[in-house]
Amino acid sequence: MRQKVEMFRPLASRTLRNFPPDQRYLVGVSGGRDSVALLHWLTSLGYRKLIVCHLDHELRGRASQADAHFVASIAAKLGLNCEIGKTDVRVLATRSKLSIETAARAARFAFFVRVARQKRCRTIFLGHHADDLVETALLNLLRGASPAGVAAMRNESIHRIGKTDLTIVRPLLGVWRREIDCYIRLNDLTFREDASNAGFGPTRNRIRHRVLPYIEKQLGRDVRKAIWRSTQIWAEEEAVLESLVSVQLVDSDLEVVSVRKMPIALQRRAIINWLRARGIANVGFEVVEAVRSLLDPEHSLAKVNLPRGRYARRRAKKIFIE
Repeated sequence: MRQKVEMFRPLASRTLRNFPPDQRYLVGVSGGRDSVALLHWLTSLGYRKLIVCHLDHELRGRASQADAHFVASIAAKLGLNCEIGKTDVRVLATRSKLSIETAARAARFAFFVRVARQKRCRTIFLGHHADDLVETALLNLLRGASPAGVAAMRNESIHRIGKTDLTIVRPLLGVWRREIDCYIRLNDLTFREDASNAGFGPTRNRIRHRVLPYIEKQLGRDVRKAIWRSTQIWAEEEAVLESLVSVQLVDSDLEVVSVRKMPIALQRRAIINWLRARGIANVGFEVVEAVRSLLDPEHSLAKVNLPRGRYARRRAKKIFIE
């Protein structure tokens, strides 16, 4: 039995060392195998003050309701507090002009932040694993993301909504899906199977079931581990690059001369940080390059468009937003 519950223990000393088990934490539990394994593993390590969080997306009718009841039942058996939320993700997607996947993710994090505020608990454990990391990395790469965007899923990160910072901890990012399946079998755990995971509708499912298997078949080797290693390298290099950007750039207008002296990679990073500090998030490559063009003294335009009807303007060797 000891071997069963300690299967993931080598990860505890790395990812969980800053999160002692005697403190309160949120844990996201969908009812699927990954989150059920995470919850079981954490409680086996002595985390007994967890607050189980589950959001009903209202996408699968009675099945969604059954998921919520299942999660509440698990929490009750473990003697843990449980918070169940509900959001009509389909309506949210239509209203916000987002894909179902993106709207569902936004709804989950909004729910997590609401619970974090109510419970005064600003750390949440999530059950993303190594295969999730690889699929996300490949998907973001194909969308044209930077190395930072490709390696966006981290063991520990901060998600901000409004004035609330939520620390997200993903202890299983070094664990593969097959290892979680083994853990589930060894510990005889029950979970809810989401039938939509097997379909080819959502983009992530096509990456999982078609794209990655096709690449591996053509190359004759397991590319997942290679992609996973690359994300680790990019994440570490991202931290170094981030440390090279002056914090003054975030707190004031952009000084054209000083930013122009930076290498292009740091120029882009400084601009992204500067825009984020002013509430302009999720900017793409084109927006960053448009702002960066204002650094060029020979550029004829002194004003470029930003999302939501705002503008970046250059005047007196400074770039500011209006």
